[in-house]
Amino acid sequence: MIGEVQTKNNTIALSNVQNIAVTAVFIALTYVFTAFVNIRLPIMAKGGLVHLGNIPLFIAAILFGWKVGMIAGGVGMALFDLTSGWVSWAPFTLIVVGMMGFAVGKISGNKNSYARNLTAVLVALVIKVVGYYITEWILYGNMFTPASSIPGNIVQVAVAGIVVLPISVRLGKAAKNIFDKE
Repeated sequence: MIGEVQTKNNTIALSNVQNIAVTAVFIALTYVFTAFVNIRLPIMAKGGLVHLGNIPLFIAAILFGWKVGMIAGGVGMALFDLTSGWVSWAPFTLIVVGMMGFAVGKISGNKNSYARNLTAVLVALVIKVVGYYITEWILYGNMFTPASSIPGNIVQVAVAGIVVLPISVRLGKAAKNIFDKE
């Protein structure tokens, strides 16, 4: 069982083909939501960016588990970095956002509940803030400059949480209906 749809009462196994297709779709969605639904911030070094790429990342991890969330988030956002001129950020993004997808998928587990999903999003927030703080410290060689990106990172995760949390349990039920053909 490579990927699984997380529902309140049970887990649905995806076939390998379904898993590949779902992962590819969520990589694409994460890339698109990062690349095309964003606001560049003029106040930060290199401009900074607030985007909605965390929305498909959280949905992927909550509904389809940690593997899909980790791959879709990490690869989708790293592809954005590679194609937008922020190449030096790509390996860090792959790791930080991959860790976010892993954590959200593991914490939400196979019990898709509002409380677990909220906890997962809060843990993802901590991973994002700490991970990108360390990334910027490494890239800029200054431990003070990264502080300016913390508000943008908080906004990204908070907005994604506000969008995803109210619908995550219902999406889990819908995914179960789509993938459960027994």
